[in-house]
Amino acid sequence: MHFLPEKIDNYVVEHSQHEPQLLKELTKETWQKVLNPRMLSGAFQGRLLAMLSKLIQPKNILEIGTYTGYSALCLAEGMPVDGTLYTIDKNEELESLQQKYFKKSGYQDQIKSLVGNALELIPTINQKFDLVFIDADKSNYINYFHLIIDKMNPGGIILSDNVLWSGKVVEALDPKDLDTKILLEYNALLNADKRVESVLLPIRDGLTISRVK
Repeated sequence: MHFLPEKIDNYVVEHSQHEPQLLKELTKETWQKVLNPRMLSGAFQGRLLAMLSKLIQPKNILEIGTYTGYSALCLAEGMPVDGTLYTIDKNEELESLQQKYFKKSGYQDQIKSLVGNALELIPTINQKFDLVFIDADKSNYINYFHLIIDKMNPGGIILSDNVLWSGKVVEALDPKDLDTKILLEYNALLNADKRVESVLLPIRDGLTISRVK
């Protein structure tokens, strides 16, 4: 969902860095072969992720929700040559597509793909992170936050995607809509937790940047 007027949104995209050719190819193959291709970060948000990563220059990155690997490749752009990106997804059927593009990118040796339940896998990673991207099942966003907050280096950045949830966060809540309920609680948590300072950006479906103090 776009929260800006269409003409403004188009202008913003046209005057932002365009995605690399490899990511264009990944986007095309995702739309051709994978269910729910709208889950891709997309060119504009992908360039934002890449820019943030380049500014942070993270040694260690954690991504919760790999999908077809688009956002992982964007985040990898800011890593030093000895950096590592851990990316977790529960869907093992996407692994071959992810690896195809990880290999093409040249980041294959730096990206560690984990398949399974992120709530179970995150505690097994003995690492401190400079950058975390949360883009998985919304009902577990709060659980993910509590798992990673003590694994963050001071000054580390947590990026939380889809926090506006197609505008549902400002509509009357359907009692059966667990995802929106949790996102409302999550957004309130990020705004109140003294361990982080957060800014929610109305970019695409909402992206919150939280800096760990």
